[in-house]
Amino acid sequence: MGFMSFFLGEKKQTASVAKERLQLILAHERSGRNAATPDYLPQLKAELVAVISKYMKIDPNDVLVEREHQDNIEVLSVKIELPDAK
Repeated sequence: MGFMSFFLGEKKQTASVAKERLQLILAHERSGRNAATPDYLPQLKAELVAVISKYMKIDPNDVLVEREHQDNIEVLSVKIELPDAK
């Protein structure tokens, strides 16, 4: 470790930063599991539609985001119907 990196900190890889952020979000959401429908799902759906729309035209109604309970785990499922390639 160099002298400057000790004070400035080392720059982390983008993937590791994203993974840490996702772990924090999941931990936060797990702590508040009492709500039947979390309020982040509509926003998540809107953001997914916005990102996919940058690359292809899709109908927002063709994107389904659901939270399900299976045994002792919680599952977030995202189903996206893509248009046929022409």
